[in-house]
Amino acid sequence: MSSFCVYLGSRDGRDPLFIEAARRFGTHLSRRGHTLVYGGARIGMMGALADAVLAEGGEAIGVMPDHLVEREQAHRGLTRLIRVNNMHERKATMAAHADAFVVLPGGIGTLEEFFEAWTWHYLGLHEKPIGLLDTNGFYAPLLRFLDSTVAHGFLNGHTRSELIDATDPVDLLDSLEGRLARLFST
Repeated sequence: MSSFCVYLGSRDGRDPLFIEAARRFGTHLSRRGHTLVYGGARIGMMGALADAVLAEGGEAIGVMPDHLVEREQAHRGLTRLIRVNNMHERKATMAAHADAFVVLPGGIGTLEEFFEAWTWHYLGLHEKPIGLLDTNGFYAPLLRFLDSTVAHGFLNGHTRSELIDATDPVDLLDSLEGRLARLFST
């Protein structure tokens, strides 16, 4: 099956729906035979996602720079933890192991990773689908902003339409799998 690189917070967030959505996404990702590639932490939403994948017998690959192994509390139960030298290697390694990208709620690191992967797609560096999970309206302001960038002529409509967004983890996974199936059939 496919590998999904998931960008998300190393904190829990204030809304318990965030953790629940991460667990639900991880459970269904694993049940469908997909591999998780993520930042490697055992805490926050990252830990909840990885634990859900592992609880279903799935594979979870973490990628973490040496300087963050203690700070982000590396998950020691992963299928594989890849230690790298820096953040640039982390992002490149995660992208190299991924067939698709998924964004769950998170902070500035999550957004930076998301926008880089999406920009790489825009520049034609990869054709991997990108999905954003709008749990409890978390990303609604960002999605409105992105629509506004189209309206103001700073982003073309095709590029915006390449970003898949959904409010339900299963719906997002369904859409990403559909896009992957079309990609692999060409």
